[in-house]
Amino acid sequence: MAKRILIAGAAQEVSTFNPVFSTYEDFNVSFGDEVVERALGKNSEVAGMVEVLQGDGDVEIVSSYSAGATSAGPLDKAGWERISSEFLESLKPFAGEIAGALFAMHGSMSAETELDPEGYLLEESRKILGEEIPIVYTQDIHGVTTAKMLKHADGVAVYHTYPHVDFADSGARAARQLLRQINDGVKPVTVRVPIPALVRGEQLITETGLFGNQVSYLKSLHDDPRILNAGFQIGNPFTDVPELCSQVIVVTDNDEAFGREVALKAANEFWGNRFEMHADLVPLEEAVATASKMKGPIEFSDAADAPSSGASGDSNAIVAEMIRTGYPHTVLAPIVDPSAVVRAVEKGIDGRITVKLGGNLDKRFTPIEVKATVISASDGTFPLEKWPSIEHAGPTVVLQSDNYTFVVFSRAINLVDRAPFFANGLDPKDFHSIIVKSPFCEPEFFDDWCELNIIVDAPGSTSADLLSLGHTICARPMFPLDDDVEFNAEPQVYSRV
Repeated sequence: MAKRILIAGAAQEVSTFNPVFSTYEDFNVSFGDEVVERALGKNSEVAGMVEVLQGDGDVEIVSSYSAGATSAGPLDKAGWERISSEFLESLKPFAGEIAGALFAMHGSMSAETELDPEGYLLEESRKILGEEIPIVYTQDIHGVTTAKMLKHADGVAVYHTYPHVDFADSGARAARQLLRQINDGVKPVTVRVPIPALVRGEQLITETGLFGNQVSYLKSLHDDPRILNAGFQIGNPFTDVPELCSQVIVVTDNDEAFGREVALKAANEFWGNRFEMHADLVPLEEAVATASKMKGPIEFSDAADAPSSGASGDSNAIVAEMIRTGYPHTVLAPIVDPSAVVRAVEKGIDGRITVKLGGNLDKRFTPIEVKATVISASDGTFPLEKWPSIEHAGPTVVLQSDNYTFVVFSRAINLVDRAPFFANGLDPKDFHSIIVKSPFCEPEFFDDWCELNIIVDAPGSTSADLLSLGHTICARPMFPLDDDVEFNAEPQVYSRV
């Protein structure tokens, strides 16, 4: 009789500094067979899981529920209660009927009434599925794995890349661990080493930065039969929750000593590099002044308002400075402003409007008034270039105001590539300056052809100037929030054997 393996998921990355709550309506929700059907052919965790499971030859794949959303503010009470209820209710028909479960999660969810959503879901899933059923889950490299998660699961597969490109591979690693546990009787023992450090900067790019050394080391160990999974999470500095930190997580086949050795090596090297793993930010005024004198094209990285990290997407800070100083070049700027979209749609294509842009959601920004022509309108639905998701920005318009071209969305979406521009008939290469609301993108999207990428020190709920955010919940002391932080490596061990 074939082994039945269950697949389910719940994932969102949030910034608790974003004043706008997420709601249930922000999530793409799938039930039953849809979970797998919608993932097939994509670079997604679920697709990676399915590929490995199908290769076993003695597995029946079943799926129950999946809820995923673009990064944003914390999930409101009603939304969390509905999603958690739907997730757990979907598991009940499979109690006593499956050999194991795989969950696609993120690690940086946070809700108005629950600071550890994934931990709660894993704990409650145990009550439904039973203590003997192996459960392995996936996590973003920016996830915040908690003690509760590790206590109620058998292992975790963490992304090995930033920017993220190994979604399917992470799902595959989770599935391989699960099958080894079911087929070969391996006994997972997890060792983690929390590190009191939050980091943000170019050195975190795994292909080129210092952080890549630790990830490459852990990744290389997957050829060792003692290793079931090994990964490094740098947390999400914008998700201010009790267990926020950086951490190494190593899952071995009943070899605690080896897990400790591996985790300590990676953790200590990371700690030694912590001062170098921070963004070299350029003051806003200097960034605009410098770019105004350059031939271009110029990329303005506005990571402080990156929706993919949980920001609202309605910062106008860079454009406001450009307007103040009479910036002489063409500018392509994305911004979230639902009220401006409504006004533009009412006017229609070629209509002239006077509208205030930005600061509609996050009140730290002052709206700027522009006179513009409505160039185009769309429904805001499009696939990203590499990430396995369809974006739903809601009604979207392109506004032309002198040398500024604004792509105005009704809802925040992932702005991690050029797809939001292409979907609205715009090519970033046609502009001197492009505002990119993401900390890092794949090089071919912008860096490979731009004269300069200026990482701007702008305000926002996902600012790399971590001291500006105002953490109040995470454990302290914490580098760089506090001075003279000490690191005494203390491995923590979790085992269900």
